[in-house]
Amino acid sequence: MLFPDYRPRRMRQNEAFRKMVRETALSVNDLILPLFAIDGKGVKNPIESMPGHHQLSIDNLVKVARQAFDLGIPAIILFGIPSKKDPLGTQAYAKDGIIQRTVKAVKNKVPELVVITDVCLCEYTDHGHCGFVDGHTVDNDASLDLLARTALSHAKAGADMVAPSDMMDGRVAEIRSILDENDFSQIPIMSYAAKYCSAFYGPFRQAAQSAPTFGDRRTYQMDPANAREAIREATMDVEEGADIIMVKPALPYLDIICRLRDEVDLPMAAYNVSGEYAMIKAAEKMGWIDGQKVMMESLTAIKRAGADMILTYFAMEAAALING
Repeated sequence: MLFPDYRPRRMRQNEAFRKMVRETALSVNDLILPLFAIDGKGVKNPIESMPGHHQLSIDNLVKVARQAFDLGIPAIILFGIPSKKDPLGTQAYAKDGIIQRTVKAVKNKVPELVVITDVCLCEYTDHGHCGFVDGHTVDNDASLDLLARTALSHAKAGADMVAPSDMMDGRVAEIRSILDENDFSQIPIMSYAAKYCSAFYGPFRQAAQSAPTFGDRRTYQMDPANAREAIREATMDVEEGADIIMVKPALPYLDIICRLRDEVDLPMAAYNVSGEYAMIKAAEKMGWIDGQKVMMESLTAIKRAGADMILTYFAMEAAALING
């Protein structure tokens, strides 16, 4: 089809036409809101690098969860900031841990809201790594039991879904096994299947107080230069029992989302991470961009690439805009 026989502008000449031929439609149902839980009462600590977001005590977090649900957002994902840390991250799987108590409180007050829990040890260990550390090495196999125990404790507290983000080999199978053995076969696993060792996580580590005290996470998170490896990682997680696979970060890895969409027929999530959020908010504050338009364009791009759901700090703002 060549000009003048084909004129693409015909279908762009007014908003009605543009809506009729629009290929990607962003919905509130696509959004998942990350929230940070901390001990205390009436606590609302601003996260400086993530304007509009806070470390929240359980009472305040429940209020935000209710607001999210009232906007039509179907799910939240919880990250915990414990009052104490130790080498084994014991507060990650403690019966009265911060996440376990938060899950119970949210499900009590907003039972229809889907509560997803992040399963990792980095927020709970005094060294800040995502697994068991032997010397200066993260021991993959020794970490699996701790991660499985964490997932099980979340399920017992009432979580609707667990999301392992640690990037230890074999953790999906270990978690699926312990859930099934304890009569939680109905709990889905959202696997951080392709989680890259990214500089875009900086603001999150401030929010979750989870930066490693030595080294970095390159021995377990993926090399940003690799694409074929993401297919292997996702395929392994699918075979181990994942119900949803995730790519993290989102915007710098749209090619990975697209490739995995072609390779894997499970639902796909993408995490629009803290650095992506912070850059847009900073540029908006400086007056360099229209923040709302860039937000919506970014989220639409993530969905267009193939994501079925988007974990994003823009969830509340985007939902309000979509709802009109």
